[in-house]
Amino acid sequence: MGTLAASFIPSPTQASLFGLPLWLVTLIGGVALFGAFQVYYWVGRRLGEKLYESRVGARLGRGRIQKVEKVVARWGALAVYACFWVPMLRHTLPWVAGVLRVSYPWYVVASALGCLTWVPVTMFGLYTVIWGWLALAARSPLAAAGAAAALAAVIAAVVLVRRRRRRATGEPDLIASPRP
Repeated sequence: MGTLAASFIPSPTQASLFGLPLWLVTLIGGVALFGAFQVYYWVGRRLGEKLYESRVGARLGRGRIQKVEKVVARWGALAVYACFWVPMLRHTLPWVAGVLRVSYPWYVVASALGCLTWVPVTMFGLYTVIWGWLALAARSPLAAAGAAAALAAVIAAVVLVRRRRRRATGEPDLIASPRP
């Protein structure tokens, strides 16, 4: 079983993806994410208020976009850096930063710092977790299944608690809300 796991994902000391060393894949991913963040900013800046009427804006909802606007208005470029660590913000805040015309030099600095910190932590962190789980599965498939089931139970509990809280406050559920 150990060789089966190793055939799919190489050991952390010889990590590679598509024949490239993992550090190079991480660097390419960071540069690509930085580029995407620049595109998001300029599209938001170009669209301006039209963002709200676009398909993306309609799908997100004006209320959600206004919440992001408040975060950007309060924290500026620091919000850009912080958005890397918050899943829903990571994909909406750069557009809104462009609409609100956050200072572009500060936006570039914040998004570069975000890419430099978030990409390696995520890449190597996820790689370590996956490799650790595969090593556990090689030693004890039952323990690996138990760990996967426990993780699934924790995720289900978190989603359930968040949905109940949102229903109690009347806030729409981001996952289960219908698309327009």
